[in-house]
Amino acid sequence: MAATLRLAVSQSHTLSTTTLTLAALERTVQHAKSQSIDLLLFPEAYLGGYPRTATFGAAIGARDPAGRDQFLRYFKDAVDLGDTPEGAGQAWVDRSLEIPKGGGVRGDGTREELERIAKESGVFLVVGVVERCAGTLYCAVLYICPRVGCVGKRRKVMPTGTERLIWGQGQPASLRAITTTIKGVKLTLAAAICWENYMPLLRQSLYSQNVNLYLAPTADARESWLALMRAVAMEGRCVVLSANQCLRESDLPIWITGKAGAAEEKVNERGMQRPARLRRKSTIECEDGNEIALPVPKESVAAIEEESKWANGTPTPARLRRKSTITEDGNEIVLPSPGSSTFQSTIQEQGQTKAKEGEFISRGGSCMISPLGEVLVGPLWDDDNALIVHDVDFDDCLRGRLDLDVGGSYSRNDSFKLTVAGLDLSPPP
Repeated sequence: MAATLRLAVSQSHTLSTTTLTLAALERTVQHAKSQSIDLLLFPEAYLGGYPRTATFGAAIGARDPAGRDQFLRYFKDAVDLGDTPEGAGQAWVDRSLEIPKGGGVRGDGTREELERIAKESGVFLVVGVVERCAGTLYCAVLYICPRVGCVGKRRKVMPTGTERLIWGQGQPASLRAITTTIKGVKLTLAAAICWENYMPLLRQSLYSQNVNLYLAPTADARESWLALMRAVAMEGRCVVLSANQCLRESDLPIWITGKAGAAEEKVNERGMQRPARLRRKSTIECEDGNEIALPVPKESVAAIEEESKWANGTPTPARLRRKSTITEDGNEIVLPSPGSSTFQSTIQEQGQTKAKEGEFISRGGSCMISPLGEVLVGPLWDDDNALIVHDVDFDDCLRGRLDLDVGGSYSRNDSFKLTVAGLDLSPPP
């Protein structure tokens, strides 16, 4: 009997709020259910968001207030899973931690919502999240079984580059692999997040646990990523799934760009639609083609100023104005200037900005690799709402162990020793 499961990877991107992203996740899972998918992987930091291009106002030896406001917005978009700063491990999984006085659940309910989605769909979920705990953010991965709920969670042990400013270092003990059985097929699965996959000893800690499903949610959209995923699959003789977000600049949240994009609802903080642009009270056109614009009433000035603040308190870019001059009686003569070089230059710059906003700043590259390093699906580029699916025979992992088992016969563990603080490297039962 073939040990075949239908696996899928979601190539999508975080939306403007965590609530909207969670709703999009549920729609994706329901679509996966309709295709009889058994396990579905989402990208790194899918819930909470990967803050691509954000600087958080930081430089060596300096931070600015605007950057602190960015971090505040990002922190509030992260999910609270009710864990402890040191990571409670199995106690968190078993829900044996202290609950709030008066009852309820630990955290903000995201864990329970994901468990509901998995249970109703029957799909095993692996989801990248940004987790907030006390005053620190962690890049994490959740393993959610449709039968019993969350069976594990791990935090990224080594954030990359400037990620270290905003994400804390996770606990190596959370690298413990998870076992589950789906349709009679036993899986030993674990996740290495993004550039953790460039850490040879971390990879070996997973191979040592006899992992046959290796999950690599990432933010790396370089073409070289595929070569690494193929090497991991061949090295570990395991099935590899990698999921990355695919998004354009206009998909970034307003707290990063400072302006509303395609991902933002055109609604202000009070839930009102953005007001239509206000016009001057009246104008007079002269015979020579000039236009005299009468003074704007004070109440209209106040309304225009209010309009400029509609997007979450961030002023919109200044409107293009024609050249003008003020007469002695207080009227303003607006001179004709659309043909001027200044006007044309401004229009050209606006067109370039619009084109830039439509460009991909992460092209995706999600893929699936066989235990012998063969590309099963992908890499998928420039598709920001896709589900890649493949039927995988996990007996291929055992076929590959004929000549290579880096966690066993090929490890020379009598001579080479690896220890990880707090982590049991023996294969889980």
